[in-house]
Amino acid sequence: MYSTYLKYIFSSVCLLTTGLQAQVLQTDRFEVPLIGNVSTFEVTSLQEDGLLLHKRIITDGQDEYAITKLDTSFHKVFQGYIPLDNTFTIKQKRLYKSKLCLLLTGKNPYDFQLIVYDHKAGTYSQYNLKNYIPFAPTEFEINDVSALIGGYYNRVPIVVHFDFTTLKLKILPGLFSEVGQLDQVRVYEDNTFDVLVSARYFNREKTIWIKSYSPEGDFLNQLVLPVEGNKSLLFGRILRTPDNLKIVAGVYGQRNSEYSKGLFVASINPFGEQQLRYYNFADLENFFSYMKSNREKRVKGRINRRKSKGKNNRFNYRLLVHELIPYQNQFILLGEAFYPKYQNISSASGFFSYGTQATPYGTNMIFDGYRYTHATVLGFDDKGTLLWDNTFEINDVKTFTKEQFVKLKATDQNLTLLYLFNNELRTKVIDGKTVIEGKNTEPIKTFYEGDIVNDTKTTLTKLEYWYGDYLYAYGVQYIVNVNEKGDQLERSVFFINKLKCN
Repeated sequence: MYSTYLKYIFSSVCLLTTGLQAQVLQTDRFEVPLIGNVSTFEVTSLQEDGLLLHKRIITDGQDEYAITKLDTSFHKVFQGYIPLDNTFTIKQKRLYKSKLCLLLTGKNPYDFQLIVYDHKAGTYSQYNLKNYIPFAPTEFEINDVSALIGGYYNRVPIVVHFDFTTLKLKILPGLFSEVGQLDQVRVYEDNTFDVLVSARYFNREKTIWIKSYSPEGDFLNQLVLPVEGNKSLLFGRILRTPDNLKIVAGVYGQRNSEYSKGLFVASINPFGEQQLRYYNFADLENFFSYMKSNREKRVKGRINRRKSKGKNNRFNYRLLVHELIPYQNQFILLGEAFYPKYQNISSASGFFSYGTQATPYGTNMIFDGYRYTHATVLGFDDKGTLLWDNTFEINDVKTFTKEQFVKLKATDQNLTLLYLFNNELRTKVIDGKTVIEGKNTEPIKTFYEGDIVNDTKTTLTKLEYWYGDYLYAYGVQYIVNVNEKGDQLERSVFFINKLKCN
């Protein structure tokens, strides 16, 4: 491990302020012109301290990590560089307090590297880790005293604990020696942490195991959420309240099924006593409101007819559970429904792709990405009782990686749901189950009047949380503008727009 100071290099920035009369205001804009094949930045929120722009570059044959810090008004504070080993690849990034932490893996699967950059002090530290078991990291979390790296070894969940003081690396005790799914590593302010794993119980039912650890990575205790009937708990998220109440929420399905039938909420008091509640999708008031009106009426009519005959309603969804957050006197769960899409490619065309599947009809099925249908948001009390539910229709989104698109911004007055796709910001404002403002669409604003964004060339933009009531959108835009003389001016820019939820 070693520490050093960054060297600072300053350059000019662009700044724009615009205001819109809407629930979401686009208040400022930052642009950097892109020339040739210049790579763009990744952006990390520093909360009230601003933003970090960072990317890997090669200068005179040396790999470096370029870091630029902006304040909340997009004024450049400094720019510096961290040297990188070109045999290592950046796999994960996390911000913890004033530190940006990079996890890198080497060509040797046993080699990990941590780079911890303190943006307030302007220093960084590098740690070389020799792991005991080779695995690809999927989870990465940081607290005041340690780094936690999780993944799989032969489909078995594994988490290693690296102590920043002793510089020792160890495998966490108490995890499984059989196949399971690593759902979450959740760290708390006192540096203790929980590991959530979905795995089979002794009766072969799939459920959630909650394993708790000390800051030093010592095993403290475990809880297993009970399941009833033919149910299985497929995936969960956890949070802990200031009075040590733990809330676990996620999706459940039938045994041996990958599809979810509904959502569950478990409330666990400090003595380990549990309350577990299930909510079938058919029992939610607004789960199907993303559909067109006539289709929603048909679905709800079928649900009511089956209920009147004493029959169960069964819906199969793939649902990603992203966030579980406290809000006023309740807890909010946010998830997104999606499905994989395939295309049939005729074998006579001569087209072939890795991963294609032959069909009896002489065609190949080609994976064509995930389509998202809607986000669902639900409010619960501390006993897991459902208070309300609402939805937000997602249009046109296609992605080859399962990721979170819809963001949830809570203010004292309402909740704003937002997502960004194809240079358009789409929003909906709710207060519980009540819709305050229906779905609204507006383009990402540029600097100049007459700017036209070429959507066919624009790189997929991203929307992220910032601080307070603010978020930021960023990406690459290809812009055309015709001046008074009729000349067509083109520019390619990396941009960041500052958004405020009213």
